[in-house]
Amino acid sequence: MEDDSQLVFISDRTGHPNLFALDLASGREVQLTANEAGYLKSYVYFDGSPYQGFGKASVSLHAASGTVYYIEGRDIRKVVIGGKPQTIAQYPEGQMTAFTHVSSDGKRLCVPTVDARALEGALKPNGLPDYNIDDRVQAEGLSSYLRIYDTETGEERTERVENCWITHVHFSPANSAWLLYNHEWPSDCGIRRMWLFDGSRHLRLRQEGPGRSRKDWTCHEMWERDGRAIIYHGKWAEGPGYIGRMAPDGTNIVEIALPTDCNRYGHFTVGAPGVLVTDGYYNEPGDQEHEGGDWISRVDVDWDGQAIRWTPLCRNHSSWKSQDEHPHPIIDHAMRYAYFTSDLEGKRAIYRVAIA
Repeated sequence: MEDDSQLVFISDRTGHPNLFALDLASGREVQLTANEAGYLKSYVYFDGSPYQGFGKASVSLHAASGTVYYIEGRDIRKVVIGGKPQTIAQYPEGQMTAFTHVSSDGKRLCVPTVDARALEGALKPNGLPDYNIDDRVQAEGLSSYLRIYDTETGEERTERVENCWITHVHFSPANSAWLLYNHEWPSDCGIRRMWLFDGSRHLRLRQEGPGRSRKDWTCHEMWERDGRAIIYHGKWAEGPGYIGRMAPDGTNIVEIALPTDCNRYGHFTVGAPGVLVTDGYYNEPGDQEHEGGDWISRVDVDWDGQAIRWTPLCRNHSSWKSQDEHPHPIIDHAMRYAYFTSDLEGKRAIYRVAIA
């Protein structure tokens, strides 16, 4: 919540994934949903059930009102702590969903979907598709859809994006008409990953140019908390990893190289201007031997001076064996703690570490 009094989380303690809320002062927990049908097939959860179960990738919290939005089956629902779930709309059959987002004013919810054909096919032992989704989308002319719902009436506005697989969406905190979105796993990730829909136009944000290549790896784009800029990270085709920042129109790009030994996969999340928290990149002797990072770190960035100060906070000790074990740290509103997931004690749990 906006006052940092409540933590909303997903747990499968009932035998099925459901939403819960934890009062951080009293420790009291409340179950918010009553799903009994497993988990929904969607982006990241490719082995889920089509059109059935809880959408583990669908949860979006409007912190100011305490309203949680999520998908169950084909129903798009909302629930307030202490209240009953309400269905506000349904997405169409023949579509697969991904990560959702609610606007800062609480009036709009974006549910990105893709033609179901994009996710039809065999899976590898690790649960990922055993085929190239972007290749199929391009070859068969499949489309994604930015489905924007009025959170009160359920009225839908749909924007079709051809030859595209969208999985991440993020409304600008400063302008709810602006929607940041991605092309997932594209072959030319360096220049096709990041896009902005301004209500009428689709603007590609990272063009080819000095130091920027279609062969770069670029990901995890997000708005700064005040909406003044977009933060992202990745790895240059020839060179180390980097973190980047750009204006909403794709100008004023600053990309800062990370130390060459900071090469563990991870995510960044934003705090106050110039403050990030990450679960990746940083490493030390004695870390676990897997792709994902072993540390939760604070990263202070001087964008004008192109300088980074890296402060390791704690080892996360998570196995990273599935999406649910990715630490995915978030920062509370008061900039006191980073909350993250780990299975260090043999089962997934939520931990926090002070960031100041």
